[in-house]
Amino acid sequence: MEKVVLNTAGAVSNILIGESVYNLAKYIPANQKTIIITDDNIAKLYAKAIEGFDVIVIPQGENNKTLATIDLIMGKLVEFEADRSTFIVGIGGGIVSDITGFAASIYMRGLNFGFVTTSLLSMVDASVGGKNGVNYGGFKNMVGVFNQPQFVICDIEMLKTLDREEFIGGMAEVIKHGAIKDKALFEFLENNYNAILKYDKDAIHRCIKDSVEIKANVVSQDEREKGERRKLNFGHTFGHAIEKLTMMPHGKAVAIGMNMAAAASVLLGHLSQNEALRLKKLTENFLLPTYLDADSNALFNAMKKDKKRDGASLHLVLLDSIGHAIIENVEYKKLEEIIHDMRLA
Repeated sequence: MEKVVLNTAGAVSNILIGESVYNLAKYIPANQKTIIITDDNIAKLYAKAIEGFDVIVIPQGENNKTLATIDLIMGKLVEFEADRSTFIVGIGGGIVSDITGFAASIYMRGLNFGFVTTSLLSMVDASVGGKNGVNYGGFKNMVGVFNQPQFVICDIEMLKTLDREEFIGGMAEVIKHGAIKDKALFEFLENNYNAILKYDKDAIHRCIKDSVEIKANVVSQDEREKGERRKLNFGHTFGHAIEKLTMMPHGKAVAIGMNMAAAASVLLGHLSQNEALRLKKLTENFLLPTYLDADSNALFNAMKKDKKRDGASLHLVLLDSIGHAIIENVEYKKLEEIIHDMRLA
């Protein structure tokens, strides 16, 4: 087990890579009432791990990441007589983490919480960094807060029960971290994709550890996404619009979004075509999509509603080389031209 510590101005978050869900009790504050929030699938698979706790079970799926689910949780917290000393633990993937962190942050003006994360995407991204929230009106994470979990348990053994497509989707975020911050990680993925797809534990451990260290370092510098943290959104401005238009799973949408952002980087003169092709090939090697057959006007209109907009422009994360991202404030008129010029299919 390895520990990565994420320090921010107001909190310390311990990310525990390789710890077991069955050791959860070691990390819960002593003598505090604890309530588990999980989904119906995890509740069945890990019934022994949550035995003895009050448990709130929420339905699975992105379509349940809503204020209606938050309302359900609020009602259950009242029913279980949760007070300001109650500790909340979310056990599940990124959706459960996002919902749990948000619910804990607003109940009685804020309860302490931690996560046991069960998906690769959540281990390398969603559960780390303190972003918690829900979707609104079909748009991703439009209602939320910044608040750090006290701990995040990344139990690699839990990936064995993960759907194959979800595992592959999680690799999109690992590729992202290499593309924006770590050329060595990107090259490791190029050389070891077969082992990773065969669930080699050591290779997966490195993917998680390197990704967590990258994200922890960025978030410690810029918790509230005023500058450097924006780079973690590489591929997400396009990707969230794709999710809105197609209901495609997050990982696949981000994979396409990264390749669109790379194409935009080439069109804007920042990235060579050969570097963009390296990203495309690596994405394909992990069995992820790289293009979208979509209406460019619809894509542009969805992107204009992104949270990263700034008046008549958008903070677009681009690459100028593999392992190094830049942020450019792109006016909507120019963005529209880029989307029309790039090859969407």
